[in-house]
Amino acid sequence: MTTAEQPPAAEQPPAAEQPPAPRKKTGRRPGAADTRRTVLEAARAEFAARGYEKASMRAIGRAAGVDAALLHHYFGTKDRLFMAAMEFPVEPKAVVELVLAGDRATVGERVAEFLLNVWEQPAALERLLALLRAAATTEQVAHLMRGFVQEELVQRVAQELDVEQGELRTELMLSQVIGLAMARYVLKVEPLASATRAELVPFIAPTFQRYLGGS
Repeated sequence: MTTAEQPPAAEQPPAAEQPPAPRKKTGRRPGAADTRRTVLEAARAEFAARGYEKASMRAIGRAAGVDAALLHHYFGTKDRLFMAAMEFPVEPKAVVELVLAGDRATVGERVAEFLLNVWEQPAALERLLALLRAAATTEQVAHLMRGFVQEELVQRVAQELDVEQGELRTELMLSQVIGLAMARYVLKVEPLASATRAELVPFIAPTFQRYLGGS
């Protein structure tokens, strides 16, 4: 076969038909779940480094590489971000609302019923006990919990109670709550560990009432 008789080379497709080059990846986060996880990691680090009182949404946003407005979009307020980061099982605002709801003469019973109801939810109880154990053994966690509980629960409840030594009364109630949780669910002393809600409420409600009712 002569040179003239060689078959023509395969034609290349026009440039317009070439497949587009892959796009370069940008620095944007791939999705809401990843952004949320990054924010929570940054929040834990910021709370641990500065404590609850001094940590700010703006600083957490900077650490996470997002605008502070996005934090408010996802979590609303600093206390809600803290609860998400620490997986806090009870919202303090719910306790404050409970104290204010209904007759002040029955506030102790309402709080007792509320707490025992929360503790009967396995996931909430498991997280609460994990936080209690961590606070009892790690000063950093204890410091975080002190700041959060003092600012978001004790001060708010005391303000709404409007009674003499309101903060001390609220903290005394919390001491009863923590002691009860440790004895019932950690140490599991009997017959306390096996007592039903109906059996416990008549005993603990008057104590809560004495602290919160102002008598």
